[in-house]
This record gives sequence, C-alpha cells and structure tokens, in this order.
Amino acid sequence: MIRNDKELIVVGDRVLVQVEEGQERTKVGLYLPSTALDSQAVQGGTIVATGPGHPMPSLDAAAGDEPWKEPTRETRFVPMQARRGDYALFFRKAAVEITFESERYLVVPQAAILALVRE
Repeated sequence: MIRNDKELIVVGDRVLVQVEEGQERTKVGLYLPSTALDSQAVQGGTIVATGPGHPMPSLDAAAGDEPWKEPTRETRFVPMQARRGDYALFFRKAAVEITFESERYLVVPQAAILALVRE
C-alpha cells in the first residue's frame, strides 16, 4: 500500500485491515451479537493489503551432489486465503493497531480471521 510516497509492506501471513467501528450490523450485512461488541472480542473491517503468505522451506537446500555450488533459493509461500477488498471478521485480541500516514489500521494474522465476505 502506498501513501504519500511511502510504501507499507505487509509480511508473512498477515493482513492489513481498515477498521470498522463497532456496530450491531456491519456494512456488509453481518449481525454481531452485543456480547461480541461489548467485550471487543470480534471486530470487522476491510482488507487493504495482504502479505505473500507463510514461507515454505526450500526443498533444494540439501543438495549434496555438488557441495561447492551455491544453492539457488526459490522462495515459495503457502498462498493466503484472504484477498484485498474482502471484509474480514477477526479476533480483536490477535490484532496489532498501527497508524500509517494518520490513518488507523490493524495488522491481523490470517489464523485470527474467522470469516471472509467477498463480492
């Protein structure tokens, strides 16, 4: 995500969420119970950026045929299920709040996402 000539890069299996303030009904039509809103256990928002996914170990790192050769490392990732533009419902306690260029966002690990709404 780029703002004012600065780029914010999300790493690993995390997503950047633009926060939706607590309401009984979300913008996409999901109803949240009052217990979830009161304790801030569950929160929702729109995903504005995603990381590449969880990195996988390289299979060719143990090339014992020619030990003098530099191993070629190809970075591979387990793909993310969440996409930019999705509405995410997630556990609030797992999120980390950041401010980037005067806007408030949450960085959420993919494992904390409960549900996605995609158009």
